[in-house]
Amino acid sequence: MVSEAFGLIQTPLTLLPGQILKLVFLFSLLLLSTLQAKFLSQDQINEFKECFSLYDKKQKGKIKASDLLAVMRCLGASPTPGEVQRHLHLHRIDKNAELDFSTFLNIMYRQMKQEEPEREILTALSMIDRQKRGIITISELKAKLTRLGEKLSEEEVDDLLKAAKVGPNGTIKYEEFVHKICLPTVDY
Repeated sequence: MVSEAFGLIQTPLTLLPGQILKLVFLFSLLLLSTLQAKFLSQDQINEFKECFSLYDKKQKGKIKASDLLAVMRCLGASPTPGEVQRHLHLHRIDKNAELDFSTFLNIMYRQMKQEEPEREILTALSMIDRQKRGIITISELKAKLTRLGEKLSEEEVDDLLKAAKVGPNGTIKYEEFVHKICLPTVDY
């Protein structure tokens, strides 16, 4: 046996089924938090830590579960109260309990992957494209952005449209446009 060759186990372990499940759960959380560090940039982790620390009132490296929604929204995520409850339930955290930074990173990573703004915007624009050609008119896009949902000002729309390659008849390829506006901003 390999473990015996390295002197790791002197006597065989006997685990009950419940203990095995707990070990599997703990190892999966550990693996997930390790993987997340690979998928989040150091800048993101630092930004998350700074905001997390503002809500860590007792300076114990934990925040109240009841503050999770506010912290996530401060960082630009848009979870619903129901989504926050699901995140807490997944990590077996009661709404009156606290969570540490590692768990918070896990939750933020999951939420960010779930939101995927590029996909959401593409879906919305494809609904405007009745002929399914991958193009929409600038006038139609402006009308939707200034009149529906979280309304943008004319100036905000004009700023957004600077990234658009406008075709000869006032149309844009919206997939290309969305990709450009969803690229991370340059920090230098």
